[in-house]
Amino acid sequence: MIQYDCAIVGGGLAGLQAAIQLGRYRHKIVVADAGGGRSNLCRCYHNILGWPDGISGKQLRQLGREHAERLGVEFMDAVVKHAEQKGEDFVLTASDGRRIRASRLLIAAGVQDRIPMQQKLAECLGLTVFVCPDCDGYEVRDKRVLVLGSGNPGAAMSLTLRYWTSDIIYINHDGVSIHEEHAHQLEKAGIITVADSIDEVIHSEGRLQGVTLGQGTYIEGGYGFTAFGGNHVHSELADQLGVALTDNRHIEVDPRTKMTNVAHVWAAGDVTSHSEQAVIAIGDGSQAAIWIHKSLLVHS
Repeated sequence: MIQYDCAIVGGGLAGLQAAIQLGRYRHKIVVADAGGGRSNLCRCYHNILGWPDGISGKQLRQLGREHAERLGVEFMDAVVKHAEQKGEDFVLTASDGRRIRASRLLIAAGVQDRIPMQQKLAECLGLTVFVCPDCDGYEVRDKRVLVLGSGNPGAAMSLTLRYWTSDIIYINHDGVSIHEEHAHQLEKAGIITVADSIDEVIHSEGRLQGVTLGQGTYIEGGYGFTAFGGNHVHSELADQLGVALTDNRHIEVDPRTKMTNVAHVWAAGDVTSHSEQAVIAIGDGSQAAIWIHKSLLVHS
């Protein structure tokens, strides 16, 4: 088993930026990447410095991986299922039995969005269908928006988008009940609410055109937001190591260093509690890497 200075779990934007920073410090680094991260879904980030016309998550990840590899960072395409502390090191075991040993650990495994019709929306995500109003609310200004969601999360998204447009239709896909206060606010804001399952998503080359509902109704709309709630936070490894988690299972970290309550375990990106934006995840990764480097210097 090869000994590394730091193992990074997650090859998304936070993990890649941390790998680049640590590679530039000339540390021996390995990134274990399951390959299905959230950033793969976005076909075009519009709010990242230097990319005014947008860049896809897949392209960003590919560029980041190539950058890190130039710096000697190693990659292991694998799902890490188990983490344990062995003396002063951490041993990670992948689902295929491969193992990694490292003196430092950065968990950047991210969050998995719950999107029941993800395959039907795949070509539209990041182009005309979005998940984050802070990232992409600007794209739907003064346009019709279909909120594809469930219960209170969908209601809250609809109300948030009222800042950008007044033409909003909320489709409560699961038919989950909406809190009375939310229902009152939706009505007051003039937001139409439809309780019916989404049967088919109509689009062309990434351009949303509308949706057909379970009862056969067709609703036209050129833009959409998803808000189903129940997203999965990949904090299982942290839990195995005794790392403190919030009530919604995000990893608690020091805001300055990104280190957890367990010595030599850091976390960065959407797996921690922050506003879940790509640019913040990138910054998290770099910040964590700087403090990982400092800790390695102290113990060298």
